[in-house]
Amino acid sequence: MGHGLLTQMTTHLTVYVYNMNMQSLLTLFTLFCVLVTSWAQPTKDLEGRLEFGDKTPFNVTTRITLNNGEFSTYSKIDGSFTIYDVPPGIHQLDIHSTNYHFGQIKIQLLEDSMDSPNCLEYAFPGATKQIISYPLVMYPYATYQYFEPQKGFSILRLLKSPMVLMMIFGGFMMYVMPMMMEGLDPEEKAAMKKQMEAQQDPTKMFSQMLGGLTGAPEEEDTGKSRKERRKLRSKKQ
Repeated sequence: MGHGLLTQMTTHLTVYVYNMNMQSLLTLFTLFCVLVTSWAQPTKDLEGRLEFGDKTPFNVTTRITLNNGEFSTYSKIDGSFTIYDVPPGIHQLDIHSTNYHFGQIKIQLLEDSMDSPNCLEYAFPGATKQIISYPLVMYPYATYQYFEPQKGFSILRLLKSPMVLMMIFGGFMMYVMPMMMEGLDPEEKAAMKKQMEAQQDPTKMFSQMLGGLTGAPEEEDTGKSRKERRKLRSKKQ
């Protein structure tokens, strides 16, 4: 009984070791193929330099990426940078500056001409492409503004304020109303004064509104007064 169990355990262990060896061999073979492929494929060290508009070195350490972070490096104090071991293909180079805007570079590396890549620059999103020479020399196109500059005193901006417009309209009415009142009859002045007093007192104004809706006697009085004024005017004539 014990001898048979030992034989089974030995058999299982042998199969397990055999499987492990096969997996290890496959893994080593895959790594070998990758290394051979990488050794056989040519690569290129991309070089460039950042400068200000006046040709002075861009002495701000800035992160530079290729293919959205597949390769990355930082510029030196003199503005130069190098991205190592770039394979053939079409690559996108971006300058990640927090204060200055640089254009985006498209770089084409061909296996037959690794030493002379083709470079195109897009100054802004949607801008027309421009051919630039290699090694790359890049300049900032704009400066980022994170805060809106404080505006100075402006009369036009002051006149756009609703409060100022209301004050100007109120002053204009205070100046024009007395001139308008001079051309009215005494009775019309009294009626207008009464109306203004009613507007100052909300209860009176509300009662007048209700009277107007329900046909209160106030409208009849006003109608009579208008008829009387017409009779007086006809007698004067």
